[in-house]
Amino acid sequence: MFEFIRNHKRWIQVMLVLLAASFLVVGGMATNENTDSTIEVANVNGKKITQPEWEDAQRKQIDRYRAMMGAQFDQKRFDTPEFKREILNNLVAQRAVETEIERSHLTVGDDVLVNTIQQDENFHTSGKFDVEVYKAALNNARMTAPQYEDSLRRSFALQQLTGTVQETAFVPRAIASRLSDMFDQEREVQEMLFPAKDQQAQVKVTDDMVKAFYDKNAALFQIPEKVKIEYIMFDAAAVEGLVSVTDAEVSEFYKSNLKRYTTPEDRQYSHIMFTVAKGASAADKAAAKAKAEAVLAELRKAPESFAEVAKARSQDVATAEQGGDLGQAKKGEFLSAALEPAVFKLKQGEISDVVESESGYHILTVTKLVPEVVKPFDEVKDAIVAEVKKPKMSKKYSELAQVFSETVYDQSDSLKPAADKLKLKIETIDNLSRTPNPALGNAPFNNAKFLNAVFSDSVLKNKHNTDAIQATPSTLIAARVLDYKPATKRPLAEVDTVIRARVAEQEAANLAKKAGEAKIAAAKASGDAAGFSEAKVVSRAAPTGINPTALQAVLKADASKLPAYVGVDLPGIGYGVYRIGKVAQAAKPDVARRAAEQQDIAQRIGQAEMHNYIDALKQKAKAKVTVKTEVAAADAPAAPAVK
Repeated sequence: MFEFIRNHKRWIQVMLVLLAASFLVVGGMATNENTDSTIEVANVNGKKITQPEWEDAQRKQIDRYRAMMGAQFDQKRFDTPEFKREILNNLVAQRAVETEIERSHLTVGDDVLVNTIQQDENFHTSGKFDVEVYKAALNNARMTAPQYEDSLRRSFALQQLTGTVQETAFVPRAIASRLSDMFDQEREVQEMLFPAKDQQAQVKVTDDMVKAFYDKNAALFQIPEKVKIEYIMFDAAAVEGLVSVTDAEVSEFYKSNLKRYTTPEDRQYSHIMFTVAKGASAADKAAAKAKAEAVLAELRKAPESFAEVAKARSQDVATAEQGGDLGQAKKGEFLSAALEPAVFKLKQGEISDVVESESGYHILTVTKLVPEVVKPFDEVKDAIVAEVKKPKMSKKYSELAQVFSETVYDQSDSLKPAADKLKLKIETIDNLSRTPNPALGNAPFNNAKFLNAVFSDSVLKNKHNTDAIQATPSTLIAARVLDYKPATKRPLAEVDTVIRARVAEQEAANLAKKAGEAKIAAAKASGDAAGFSEAKVVSRAAPTGINPTALQAVLKADASKLPAYVGVDLPGIGYGVYRIGKVAQAAKPDVARRAAEQQDIAQRIGQAEMHNYIDALKQKAKAKVTVKTEVAAADAPAAPAVK
């Protein structure tokens, strides 16, 4: 059973996610209406969805993502108004579907439920349903059997209600074929490029052009607001020197945890075995024991022959060829509990009396003995000091963190009182902006929450200290502004050279486009292909041969009349003109891909119809959201704090 749990650990994690989310996104059937004092965030068919239910749904969904994503899980991705709004919308949809299921009296019989569970191969052992495996799997998923069975009933009811909506989605073959034809369509294209660099000699950039660009693109030349701050940090390093550990504490810890520093005695042992079948008669047991005692008598005379005798006489075929070697074991690790006491009575090379186990009779010897080793106190002292010190530091950190927070708040006109009280150094840093600077990495003063506090009105305008901000789990930081530089615009003279280069590029690109458009007009008039490159065949299925930007334009161009022409701006290059001379379908279309495309189109149509169906159910149930969902749940009215 436990082997099943180990082998199917990943499946069980997925099962937890799927079962918990099987009914749209969250939870079970609608609960009874709460009291009027409970905050309502939505209402479906006259029944409330409450603030606690919404928050619980958010927590559960985050837990599911955490289980699925593992180390890649990032809590910040889910602390958004959009995520919370989506959860509430899903709750409303769920309740609307539940209402329709109840109204339609949809259910599933116990026989169907039992058959479904018993046919699930995840609960099988040797091809048959195993109730212990079933219980263990549910236990690992933190579900009771009734909870799992109830989730199955809901899933069946949901399938009855909505299954046909998606399953009966129909896509006419002609439409699917037309879409696949568009993907397979090949176009024979010739290209003519008008590089912008070829036009640069003709470009004349005037002062007026530079000024116009400067005025129109003011945001490009904006220097963000900056501050110079002084700050103090309170972290584990500030506490370490305030906490000490006595030699007596370290010695006591060592004595109390001696097992942690002890490597138990290890014995390598061998046996000669005479097997006894399960349920053997007393006479058979006696015969086996007699054989063992006879061999033992031989070994007493020649103990050094143990390995040779084991090879010749032992009935344990798995170890006989190795001279009876059973490997190494410490106390509690023996293959048979019956053998352990006998082995630990022996000295190295000594041979035991005949020992009985559930499998038969054994003669034992110890071939190698590694004695117990205890690490000396001096060897582990530093590690013990750190371990004993850790809880003391944690306690001290909590005490002084409170002092830090209160002092920077209560004496908000200076950081010096907090710095003096906790022996902290006041540091200074300049040129901080409202947003974190990637070049500063994970420095506490580069923390987004801290920067928001620094640029708040209280700190920026009123010259107060910031509150103590937790920049990392073990680092508090507070600051005050020494100097503030508002956002400014770089002078025109300072950026003149840069602007002239940009304007020159734009003007050259415009001239390239103008030349290209003239070529299109001339080519349309003459119909010839003079100046164009050799023809290339391109398609959505084989998107190579021309610039990707140009490819999209070529494939979208109206090719009802050939030759057709299309002009494309190519950033960083200039302007491209493309002559479409031929349009055809692929000679050998991919049949398997086309079938997959038709199925995919049908699924997408089914999903759209399902979405519309649930919207209709929401209208039918008079569903409405009664809270501003743009506001995070954490910002909603909360229960009064306990003082």
